[in-house]
Amino acid sequence: MDKMIYLDNAATTKVKGEVVEAMMPYFTEHYGNPSSVYQFATKSKEAVDNAKDIIAKSLNTRGADIYFTAGGTESDNWAIKATAEAYKNKGKHIITSKIEHHAVLHTCEHLEKEGYEVTYIDVDENGILKLDELKKAIRTDTILISVMFANNEIGTIQPIKEIGEIAKENNILFHTDAVQAYGHIEIDVEELNIDMLSASGHKLNGPKGIGFLYIRKGLKLRSFIHGGAQERRRRAGTENVPGIVGFAKAVEIAMDNMSERISKEIKLRDMLIEKVLKVVPYTRLNGDRTNRLPNNANFSFQFIEGESLLIMLDMKGICGSSGSACTSGSLDPSHVLLAIGLPHEIAHGSLRLTLSEENTEEEIEYVVNEVAAVVERLRSMSPLYEDFVRKNKVN
Repeated sequence: MDKMIYLDNAATTKVKGEVVEAMMPYFTEHYGNPSSVYQFATKSKEAVDNAKDIIAKSLNTRGADIYFTAGGTESDNWAIKATAEAYKNKGKHIITSKIEHHAVLHTCEHLEKEGYEVTYIDVDENGILKLDELKKAIRTDTILISVMFANNEIGTIQPIKEIGEIAKENNILFHTDAVQAYGHIEIDVEELNIDMLSASGHKLNGPKGIGFLYIRKGLKLRSFIHGGAQERRRRAGTENVPGIVGFAKAVEIAMDNMSERISKEIKLRDMLIEKVLKVVPYTRLNGDRTNRLPNNANFSFQFIEGESLLIMLDMKGICGSSGSACTSGSLDPSHVLLAIGLPHEIAHGSLRLTLSEENTEEEIEYVVNEVAAVVERLRSMSPLYEDFVRKNKVN
């Protein structure tokens, strides 16, 4: 393999050199425990506090409302389980959508076994939550609405402002999994009436193993991990100072060049979408055509298996995925694609390509050509495609 074109940035991103550089001193020079009282540890504590301020500014909130975690999955679990525990006297009903990340869906399934009721709202063919169904699902005992900011597979951005207003009007807490959206598009927790927000460092050129949960001031959420007084007694465990510093640096970079990056990624994304749809017949774009993340393109190709497509593209040096990296070992079709109405046989032939600002037009041209060639080859081996072509020639 002479070249490698990375188009799986929704799974993880490359850590920027400036991020690594910012982290290094906290491994070897300023390695003190932020909870220690001696002067040597002050640098670590200051770094953590500074990181919270940087992240808070990006969301239009306070540093005191940012709590560091091990990543988006922990943040989702914390928001949902802690809300369920803290507000169970008010009610045991939770509302979410059918296309959430499994960090939300599996947490809700766990709570159902504990006696909670969960309503899973439908989405339309583009993956947008049905607001009328959301309003109808609200009950007097509803304590939480949890809807992702943008879908990790098909890239569709949800009507977060409207959902936040509905939650606020009904005195219901609103949590959003913003793991795919944070650092890629503007988010203002005040304007959008968001009470809790989950994010992860490795989705925006930061390190793995670090995330945060934004918790609006005044919410009575308890600790999720016990064993120490860190994070103002809400999240025990010695802070991952290098990771925190790296996350904050990645946020700084993302916020500083967001407009320029969005413009470039949208140009490349649209080029990719238009060319693939033009040169590969019997192909569908999944997700909303324009109301989607700047770097996301998700296709379904009839008459092929996504797994074979990925393997053959990998042989050509192209890294993509068939959906969420967390379910890459599953043989089942994507729950997201099924939720937007695709039949199993078409959902199985999906390809998600997620760009970065480092990709080029030349790379997109190469990818389009290789996708077209691989799809054609796979279809040539498909008896279903052969039958389809023969019947259409007859008709």
